Amino acid sequence: MERQMYHYATVSKALEELKEKGFTTDFNIQEKRITDHPDDFEIVHIYRYEGESDPGDEATVYGIKASDGERGVFVAGDLSMGEKSATSVLNDLSIRGRENRPEQN
Repeated sequence: MERQMYHYATVSKALEELKEKGFTTDFNIQEKRITDHPDDFEIVHIYRYEGESDPGDEATVYGIKASDGERGVFVAGDLSMGEKSATSVLNDLSIRGRENRPEQN
């Protein structure tokens, strides 16, 4: 599935749009599920938000689909890249997805 990158004015706008697309589960509450079973998840949408004045306002919103069809979101501040955090796992999934994509000419 092609991963899509969206640009919204705010994180809350991205979350609202993803909710309208059926991404209703809050995977932040289920972070251990992502870290324990990363192969059960696919990143479908990625939204990166950069604060205009404060780098601490940076965040990434992931639209995630689980292998059982459940869809939801995970919001990660860019400072939350711990070694075994869900953010780190999702970043690895994102990079792996790019590597597995066929070359486009």
